[in-house]
Amino acid sequence: MFFRKKLEPVEWIAVFLGNPGLRYESTRHNAGFMVADVIAKETVVKINRAKFNALTAVVTLGGKRVLLVKPQTYMNLSGNSVRQAMKFHNLPIQNVIIISDETSLPPGKLRIRRRGSSGGHNGLRDIIKKCGSEDFPRIRIGVGAPPYDEYILADWVLSALKGDDAKQVADAVLRAAAALELTMMEGLDAAMGKYNG
Repeated sequence: MFFRKKLEPVEWIAVFLGNPGLRYESTRHNAGFMVADVIAKETVVKINRAKFNALTAVVTLGGKRVLLVKPQTYMNLSGNSVRQAMKFHNLPIQNVIIISDETSLPPGKLRIRRRGSSGGHNGLRDIIKKCGSEDFPRIRIGVGAPPYDEYILADWVLSALKGDDAKQVADAVLRAAAALELTMMEGLDAAMGKYNG
């Protein structure tokens, strides 16, 4: 008779915001997905298990069992995946950390917060609406604001990163991945102290 080894429960859910599909791969709005790809490479996993309307994988990060989630619903419906994953793993919203782009920060700057409003970000707005709380930590990656006021924000965030912006965001993506690991290892305050600069 064979006995399956009981897996340790998931302690955290890390949700990386972006849009699925090749056409969005290098856009500003996909900074969250870029962090997921760095984590996957560093932990030698594939985020490819279809669950919760998302692609998922479970890894050990900073000593914690973490569910990695890349919602496949497109940005504006990201809350569907978060709510399903929380319910399945019976975790509070405080154990869900969201990694997303942020146009109010200059390219390459990180900002880590314990809670907060959506700040106009449609993915965060949907998560707050579907989960009924703003009390989740987040790592925001600066992708810069549109170059002039008349620029349509949706066009800006769906535009490809180029030149210096691309380099600065790529560096921030690496730091965001390190900040996530530090959060798991030493807590959010440690990550805020090191990466909020």
